[in-house]
Amino acid sequence: MTSVAAHHPRTTPEPTRANALASRLENGARMLADLASGLGDAEWQTRLPGDGRKVGVVVHHVASMYPLEIQLAQKLAAGAAVTGVTMADVHAINAAHALEQDGVTKETALALLRKNSAAAASAIRVLGDEELDRAAPASLYADAPITCQFMLEDHAVRHSYHHLARIRAALKR
Repeated sequence: MTSVAAHHPRTTPEPTRANALASRLENGARMLADLASGLGDAEWQTRLPGDGRKVGVVVHHVASMYPLEIQLAQKLAAGAAVTGVTMADVHAINAAHALEQDGVTKETALALLRKNSAAAASAIRVLGDEELDRAAPASLYADAPITCQFMLEDHAVRHSYHHLARIRAALKR
């Protein structure tokens, strides 16, 4: 018995690891945008339990963090250590962002989410397997050597899914 693939050869190349990562990032950003775009004003202003930030602020936060998350992954891809970034820094950045963006509009947050997620996906797509596999010490992980792919998966790719789940739980959706 012959397989269907033998009769219908694949006409497009298998997706690369970088394409797969970028697609996951895009999917998460799209799901977050889809949920956020359907929220009413009261839901947009809802504060997340245990976090305290408003839903709208968190959507804008995800969008605004993509450039930094990609920059850190690109450092690792180049074989450079990530230094001077700690969880205390992350918390300080998040707190300052929450204050600065307290009144962010849905339109502003969604536009930034679309723009920055597209730029992040494009930046990921140009990475080769060797770059994704390259590891260097990262201060965010107690100077443990981590790979570029791990940094991407744990930050830029996961970010929208993480916050989407927390928003859904808070809004009981």
